Amino acid sequence: MALRLLSNDDYERDWPVWKKAALETAQGDPFCCQPVWQLSFHRSFAETCRVDLRQGDGCMLAFTEQTTPSGQRCLVPLEPSWFFGSPLLGNGSLELLAEALEDWTGEYGFCPDILISGMLRQSAFFARLVQGFSRIFHCYLYQESQQCSASLIGGLDGFLSRRSANHRHKLKKCARRAAEAGVSFERCRPLSPEEAQATFARMLAVEKQSWKGIGHCGMAEPPSSRFYSILLAALARTGDARVIFARHEDQDIGFIFGGMAGNIYRGQQFSFADSWRSFSIGNLLQQEKIRWLCEDGALRYDMGPISGPRMGYKSHWTENTVTLHTLLLRRS
Repeated sequence: MALRLLSNDDYERDWPVWKKAALETAQGDPFCCQPVWQLSFHRSFAETCRVDLRQGDGCMLAFTEQTTPSGQRCLVPLEPSWFFGSPLLGNGSLELLAEALEDWTGEYGFCPDILISGMLRQSAFFARLVQGFSRIFHCYLYQESQQCSASLIGGLDGFLSRRSANHRHKLKKCARRAAEAGVSFERCRPLSPEEAQATFARMLAVEKQSWKGIGHCGMAEPPSSRFYSILLAALARTGDARVIFARHEDQDIGFIFGGMAGNIYRGQQFSFADSWRSFSIGNLLQQEKIRWLCEDGALRYDMGPISGPRMGYKSHWTENTVTLHTLLLRRS
């Protein structure tokens, strides 16, 4: 089944199948394979681009059409910026891709270039993709990125046991100092559009006090503000939003935000008022988030890309890395 335009009815109908397919096969970043991430990006950055969703027996394809600077039309994931998620979802998605190729060739008069992101090179799925389509396509490595994660097995104590003694010591010291200063933490799980809107307004108020807000380079700036607003609303709709606020004297001074994909949590954003920098509010928010996740039975904390500016802090919180590959399939 091909869906050329994404109406509200389509959105409601395909959401459960899409989410189940995204979690069914091993993915490097399962959260970003889900419709909450993919559709939030599409609606924020590329709403006018045509969507092509195809649903099979427990599997889906999720592509959108884009035009390259040279005028060439190609099919890309709905989130073709960071390339975190995969457009091939579920065990039967490769067979569904083979069927789609016939439709696309008939429609375009040729087989367009296809970008497939979120691939784990050592997986059996990757091998099947390359082997199954190498007679039709040249397969090129288009992009790769390293993603990091931490196990939550053993609860908060187990997690902390896998951190360095120096890191644990600093956390205890910072937690004691913040508590003495009157800092507290509030868990927030919005479940309605109104609650999501109110929560996001609180997050933006904190963001504007942070170094990112002061420098006009963070989540409060459009189009990022639109994207994260839509994402939080979508997560509220599924009950998967997880937000914690750091507070002092009835004022928000920090937040940490992300969402669940089954029993895996994916972090999105955290921020704190620059005036509280010396209290390590960011580290304390991370610890409080891990405490909450462990209490809820989460098994893994995905922190996204580990390479790039200001990403080095993640090495203190994670112990596992995977490399996500994006392939360009071009007709032989």
